[in-house]
Amino acid sequence: MAKPSIFQRYRTLILGAAILAVLAVVGAGLFSAATEKPYECTTIWEPAPTASPREGASPQPGYVQPDMGPGHVTTGTTIKYTYCPPASGKHYNGAGVGPIQARVYGPDDTVMPNGWVHNLEHGGLVILYKGAQVDEAALRAMYDAIPPSPVCGFEPGGQSPGPVLARFDDMAWPFGALVWGRVLPLQTLDQPAILEFYQTFAERTNPEELCPGARESASPSASAAPSGAPAPSAAPSVAPSTAPSAGPSGSAGPAASPSTAPS
Repeated sequence: MAKPSIFQRYRTLILGAAILAVLAVVGAGLFSAATEKPYECTTIWEPAPTASPREGASPQPGYVQPDMGPGHVTTGTTIKYTYCPPASGKHYNGAGVGPIQARVYGPDDTVMPNGWVHNLEHGGLVILYKGAQVDEAALRAMYDAIPPSPVCGFEPGGQSPGPVLARFDDMAWPFGALVWGRVLPLQTLDQPAILEFYQTFAERTNPEELCPGARESASPSASAAPSGAPAPSAAPSVAPSTAPSAGPSGSAGPAASPSTAPS
């Protein structure tokens, strides 16, 4: 009678080890897919310094960010943003994925620009904070302080695309407020500065209007001010790459132009 081979003698053990190895590889792949960010950043954006405002100029809080365009992509697509935090760019389009619900998101919630950039496209305000150590009560107070939207008159939440308050670590400052095409860098959760920014630009810069025609009848804002006439907040009315000058009140202050060329 022939002597059993090593495989025959240890077949159960070998098959069990092989199954465990396959499960480990599959599990690692699933974990990687679950934890991998569905977006990439070419540049952590820092606006160039801006010129000192002239006396009597209209308010121009925040900085214009170079336009990355709109555009819907399939949910799950990895999006490459030239600038982060992105104030424009491609985004998801679908129930629950973009625009996302207007509310306060905690530091452990999974919230990505792939979704909230769509809120910006509809005229919403997005307020970002960096890191897990954040005063959630202060975030809630900030949310509760947001008045009806300045053009359409939407109450926060409900049919309004904003405000969204969410964690976003790929930025150069502790806080930032965004509307479509414009960013207000902040060292603190500066409620007055954010409210001024919101009242000045929300629903006036976005490409997709939720109340068409209302902009023309809305009260004049700083968005209609002459180009190059920033207010005491000292934010530019032209793209940072072309406007050398001083940072806005409550903002991160003067910053160097992005060193990485847009791709």
